Amino acid sequence: MTDAVLETRGLSKKFLGFTAVDEVDLSVQRGHIHALIGPNGAGKTTLFNLLTRFVEPSAGEIRFDGRPVTGLPPRQLARLGMVRSFQISAVFTGLSVLDNVRFALQRKLGVSLRFWRSIRVLDELNEQALAILDQVGLADLADKAAGALPYGRKRALELATTLAMDPLLMLLDEPTQGMGYEDVDRVTALIKKVSAGRTVLMVEHNMKVVASIADTLSVLQRGRLLATGSYQEVSHNKEVTRAYLGGGQQRGGLV
Repeated sequence: MTDAVLETRGLSKKFLGFTAVDEVDLSVQRGHIHALIGPNGAGKTTLFNLLTRFVEPSAGEIRFDGRPVTGLPPRQLARLGMVRSFQISAVFTGLSVLDNVRFALQRKLGVSLRFWRSIRVLDELNEQALAILDQVGLADLADKAAGALPYGRKRALELATTLAMDPLLMLLDEPTQGMGYEDVDRVTALIKKVSAGRTVLMVEHNMKVVASIADTLSVLQRGRLLATGSYQEVSHNKEVTRAYLGGGQQRGGLV
């Protein structure tokens, strides 16, 4: 018996005759960090867009936490606990670090979009917001403007706002893209830390990151799922090395 929090069956997407995602059967197990890898143009971002309902599938089914969600809008998926980050850091740069997290928490108060209420109504979220910021190492920067943070810290803040929505499944799209080595190591450690007791599906090009934290890898090539397994299994799969590395393989696998 498996305990999949997210499953797809025959999931496909065609654009004007071009097949970007081709009958993908994906299973993301509860409590795992599952990495989606593949060369540029493999269909990873399109698959993410299908899973989070930003793009309508041409065929196939998506199930989340045991229920069909293929026809649901993105906002309803988020309410069910599927929360996504994007390749480009998406924080409110004009707000403080604390306010970014408070606004992500506000739905629990039942005051979302009630603009006539005083902002002081969010003060009761301060303790919880600071606890989340402490998890990602930003508590001492709570009063700083989010726009003034270095890039790596902005991605850490994005993780904090994602956590504030109490996700059942976190979908992280290229969380270390554009970072230097120090920031990559910091954010990798944060993902490992905050994933405890949660499920993560991530697109990531950095094989060092994938090898260090992913429980399971799925490899896409030209929209098709080539292989799924542990890093060791996938990195030594001959079909994967032919497609992903053009037939070459370095000692020890993909890295």
